[in-house]
Amino acid sequence: MAKPGQTGIKRIISASGYSLKGLRACWRMESAFRQEVAGAVVLIPLALYLGDGGLEKAVLIATCMLVLVVELLNSGIEAVVDRIGHEYHELSGLAKDIGSAAVMLSIATLIGCWTLILLF
Repeated sequence: MAKPGQTGIKRIISASGYSLKGLRACWRMESAFRQEVAGAVVLIPLALYLGDGGLEKAVLIATCMLVLVVELLNSGIEAVVDRIGHEYHELSGLAKDIGSAAVMLSIATLIGCWTLILLF
């Protein structure tokens, strides 16, 4: 059963507002996100220039966006864990470490794809 509330275009507009609020919060609070956005600002135009055809350009750009998406998810995990409490708990540390590992793998994917596409 659907949740009561807005539907249709009103729901889409509200959801877009929440998404922008999340992007602004992550920009303001997460230096890693700001660094990754700076990297994307450089790499995305390079992808358009260096990619040979639409598929290569799409993969190069998608890997940049993947890093940003995973960083947003990691920041969300960290916010929830921090909301619960700042005292050390093994599961809280594990959740943060797994989120960090996801970011690391997304960056490794970016490096691997860019290397394979541009060098081979």
